[in-house]
Amino acid sequence: MRNLKLLKSLCSSELQGLGSPQCFSVRADTGSLLVASQYSITEYDPRTGQVVSEASLTADNFLPEDGSGAVVGLQDLAELESVCLATAGGDVVLFSLNTCQFECVGSVDSGLTSMSWSPDEELVTLTTGQETIIMMTKDFEPITEIRIHQDDFGEGKFITVGWGKKETQFHGSEGKQAAQRKIQVQPAAGWDDRRPRVTWRGDGQLFAVSAVCPQTGARKVRVWNREGILQATSEPVNGLEQALCWKPSGSLIASTQRHPNKHSVVFMEKNGLLHGDFTLPFSKDQAKVCPEKSDLTYKIFSTTRISGAVYHPENIQLWTVGNYHWYLKQSLDFGRDPQKAPVCVCWDPEHPLKLHLVTRSWTSITYDWGWTTERSPGLDATDNASVAVIDGDKILVTTFRQCVVPPPMCSFELQLKSAVNQVTFLCQPQRTNELAAFTANGQISVYSQGWFCTFYYCNLPDCFHVIKTPENQLKKQLMNLGLCLDDPLALRQMLWLQDELFLGVSTGLLPTTSTLKMLHPAQNDSDALAVRSAQVDGVVVSMVHCSQSGTVALQLEDGQIRKLLWDCPEQSVEDWCDSTGCKMNFPVPCVQMALCSISGELASNVSSFAICNDFLLITTHSHTCRCLQLSTLSVKGLQAALASIGGQNDETLRRVERGSRIVTVVPQDTRVILQMPRGNLETVHHRALVLAQLRRWLDDLKFREAFECMRKLRINLNLIYDHSPKVFLENIETFITQLNSINHINLFLTELREEDTTSTMYPRPESTPVQLPPASGLKVDVVCDALRSAMESMDPNKFCLSILTAHVKKTVPELEVALQKVHELRENPPEAPGAVNAEEALKYLLFLVNVNDLYEHSLGTYDFDLVLMVAEKSQKDPKEYLPFLNMLKSLELNYQRYTIDRHLKRYRKALFHLSKCGEEHFPEALQLVKEQKLYSEALRLFTTNSAHYKALSCAYAEHLVEQQQVEQAGLLLWRCGESVGALQAFASSSSWRNAICVAQHIPLPPDQLALLARDLAEKLTEQRRYSEAALLLDQYAKDCEEAILALITGAVWEEALRLTYMHNRQDITETNLKPALLEGKNSAAFLEAQLATFSRHRTRLAVVREQKQKARLDMLDCPDAELYSEASSVMTGSKYSHSNSRISSRSSKNRRKAERKKLSLKEGSPMEDRALMCALGEIITTEVHNLLKALVLFQFDKQAEKLQAAFEEALQTMETAVPEVWPEGLQQNQAPVTRIPEMIIITSVTYAELPAPPKMRNGVKWKLTILK
Repeated sequence: MRNLKLLKSLCSSELQGLGSPQCFSVRADTGSLLVASQYSITEYDPRTGQVVSEASLTADNFLPEDGSGAVVGLQDLAELESVCLATAGGDVVLFSLNTCQFECVGSVDSGLTSMSWSPDEELVTLTTGQETIIMMTKDFEPITEIRIHQDDFGEGKFITVGWGKKETQFHGSEGKQAAQRKIQVQPAAGWDDRRPRVTWRGDGQLFAVSAVCPQTGARKVRVWNREGILQATSEPVNGLEQALCWKPSGSLIASTQRHPNKHSVVFMEKNGLLHGDFTLPFSKDQAKVCPEKSDLTYKIFSTTRISGAVYHPENIQLWTVGNYHWYLKQSLDFGRDPQKAPVCVCWDPEHPLKLHLVTRSWTSITYDWGWTTERSPGLDATDNASVAVIDGDKILVTTFRQCVVPPPMCSFELQLKSAVNQVTFLCQPQRTNELAAFTANGQISVYSQGWFCTFYYCNLPDCFHVIKTPENQLKKQLMNLGLCLDDPLALRQMLWLQDELFLGVSTGLLPTTSTLKMLHPAQNDSDALAVRSAQVDGVVVSMVHCSQSGTVALQLEDGQIRKLLWDCPEQSVEDWCDSTGCKMNFPVPCVQMALCSISGELASNVSSFAICNDFLLITTHSHTCRCLQLSTLSVKGLQAALASIGGQNDETLRRVERGSRIVTVVPQDTRVILQMPRGNLETVHHRALVLAQLRRWLDDLKFREAFECMRKLRINLNLIYDHSPKVFLENIETFITQLNSINHINLFLTELREEDTTSTMYPRPESTPVQLPPASGLKVDVVCDALRSAMESMDPNKFCLSILTAHVKKTVPELEVALQKVHELRENPPEAPGAVNAEEALKYLLFLVNVNDLYEHSLGTYDFDLVLMVAEKSQKDPKEYLPFLNMLKSLELNYQRYTIDRHLKRYRKALFHLSKCGEEHFPEALQLVKEQKLYSEALRLFTTNSAHYKALSCAYAEHLVEQQQVEQAGLLLWRCGESVGALQAFASSSSWRNAICVAQHIPLPPDQLALLARDLAEKLTEQRRYSEAALLLDQYAKDCEEAILALITGAVWEEALRLTYMHNRQDITETNLKPALLEGKNSAAFLEAQLATFSRHRTRLAVVREQKQKARLDMLDCPDAELYSEASSVMTGSKYSHSNSRISSRSSKNRRKAERKKLSLKEGSPMEDRALMCALGEIITTEVHNLLKALVLFQFDKQAEKLQAAFEEALQTMETAVPEVWPEGLQQNQAPVTRIPEMIIITSVTYAELPAPPKMRNGVKWKLTILK
């Protein structure tokens, strides 16, 4: 739905020559024109108006001097820096552009009728006067010569097995004679020059030749391959003309066909069969005019759009195709003066939208075109998002606010008297639906549309009326200003600024200037338009008007941006500067512009864009559509957004089909209209526009509009609350009133989640303040309670189902409350009209909740009427539940409830009811407690002095013993009076203090108490609790010698010495204490051994780390490092990652144990460095302070000095090694590197815990001063 807009035109009439132009070409490297006539060849630069070079063709007898000769072909050869031309006399000549010398590279005696080079300039085909084709290489070496007219169809001849023959077809009223009727082909028209036409396919593999058949006199098209082998011959076509061009993509061949009453462009496939056509807009009389120079040229405008230029002496027509419909986009009328008629037309080889032509009077004209979408510029809801498409003398208007009509159809058509060249919409608020059209005959027609609310109720012709059609007035004014409308498109880039004010651009007095034309009503005649002019130093290629600020921006061909001061008495143009004072200048000219708050080169991969309200919508060549907020957007932010791939919840990004373009955006709506490459339309609701519109509606408390939009576009309904929790809760009655639908309220309740959608699914814009939810309660519970309370206060009968939904959807469903409400409806049916009865309410509950769950909850209410009501609505068989309910009814009340609770597995409630059933049910209660381990709950249900309490305590103690919590079992037994059991429990758990207390509480005889003390002391000694064992032996077993020996064994020297003197057993000092001290001096040897181990591990760790660092460097230097890293991610997981997954289900203790097994000290193991660090951190150190004091006391000074020195040396060594072994910044997840033959593998296993460096407690005073 795009129109072809003229960006700029360049007309140069300085070129003059003898004769008239016959052939025409454009140099790809310089852009100059090569024009050949019957006298000379000229290279001309239209930008400077100078002739670069010129050479005579008659001087060297290539053409006769009388001007009767002709040039039949001209081709620029960029590689050779030459021009190849062919003459009708048969000469093939190379003209050097550097030396301006001719070289005849070949000659044909029979003469030449055409010359055509392949697109790759590797082959050239020549057609001769003897109706033959000569193929040569680029070095003019002959390849083959073949006859044009051949009887064979070609290699692509159709193969038929008899199906579909004409003899077997139904021919209607004509009968079977139609099958034998032969097609009579009319000979070519009298104005046909009967010269062959040659065209190549875009890939250079095939070429087609159109020639007049000698037998029938009609034209036929034959297709040949690159080797000169005939591929196919076209079917007979009446009225086929000489125009021929191959679609560059290679699918179709175009030609023209003249009918008795029309003129058509027809398409053929490469097999020669017709494939579609379209009719040229010529009247019957025009179709009969003899167009001596009618021809057809084609060019690809984009990768998916093929357009053509059809021309004859009076006009040139530019066509484009979309959705299998051909649109006439531009019609250039050159008048009836034969000197102004174009004789040569071609497309620029480098710029696909640049058209060159040369007239008979040697005037060269260059047109630069660009694609544009003419859309209404409104920003409010009155704008109908209209898009106008030019199709010849019609304007196809589609109003996308009302409907999306796929092209080539439209909402309505505007028929004009002449072909339309430009369309523009009025740039005034509230009137943006009005449009004006500038036609090829110099008229401006203004159209206004009535209120669109009556669009569907009125006839289309009556709904639009012409306000003003200044047919001759505009033409008169333009002629007075020197703008000759015989030159097509003398006015371009037209804008409709105000009600009766137009702005356009025309070519300036110099080729490098432009003239701005302000068209406004003349004072003497209201139907005439006067013109005010303003000169611009530069060629204006585009203009844009901002309806909000009234600013008009101009873009020059070099990218400069100028500002037009059009609302002043004297129009002027000034440079456009940004906020820093720098002039605005695009790196390259842009075809499409729009005014917004962003400047500079934003992106180079944008395929289309549109501005709607505060949003900039962009489609990119990476097949995405971005919607960015202008108020918070910067140039860097836009570039970063376009460079990013977008996150999961990025609302600004949307994937679109390849090649999609923005047609328009419906203002104050969420719809974006995209056109696909094949021409069809798609309507998308961009997430950013949707969320912005929803936020506006929610801020304005328009809950119904927001709800309908969210439901239609599948936006999570939680956003209604999450957008502003406080506002929602304060206006909850407004929410209910606006929705006014039970189903809508229920839908909202059922979608409630605890998730905050404004932080997950739909993040807030950066400029939006964060709304904090209420601090009390969970979100779902808060909303359900608020809605339920409001609905109960408004109309509980009307909102009954919604109230039930609010109960059920809470975090902990209140099914019992909901069932009770249903039961109340059954007991007291509401009398209000339209109120919900109990059966409907229950049926609705069954829809929300599983029937079995609802049955269980109804049973938990202990209301059998309610249970029966639910069971009747379920699919349960009465034989399943009636016997069970009858059995329950026959039981005592508490036991009945116990049975129900046990059935529902509510064991705590069951225990509570069973405890009230009497003595006879206590064994059952005790069994329930043991099965469900409800000991704590059971103890709270009975008094402490009861037999039941004691029985439960004993059972609880047995359970604790099984759980290895023997001491707690002893406490339970002791407090309930089971002293013997408590004593056994305390003794087995080594709780010797409690055991002694219980033994004395019983009380035990002294001998048994001493025996108990010895047993407890033995257990404490095994646990290395020597001081406590000595206390028991001394105080309760009355054995001081054993107590002293225990202290000596535990190295408790001072306490052992105290007991020795207290009990006057100094003999033990000589027999036991001193020998033990002498054994303790061996601690020095132990320290030396530990220090040696520490040094060995430290040295090995340094070696391992050096090897692994070298391995990493080797891997980085390796040219195949990327390959190794890819392989490592696969191979390392096979050994370690898999074992990690096997132990994922183990307990944490076993997991740590399994991980420790991997830390092997074996040299070369993957985790050797970590194993060494663990070993270094676990070096055992001994306590020496008390030992030193004892040694000094008994005069073992030498041994003490040696021990103190050894310990000090060990501490210094370890303290020095800490920074080396545990360096700062050590990464715990650093992957170890293992070298394997021919490959480096980085293991992916990481361990959560590395051994922490030891902390030196420097404040501890352990040394003895007397030993220094």
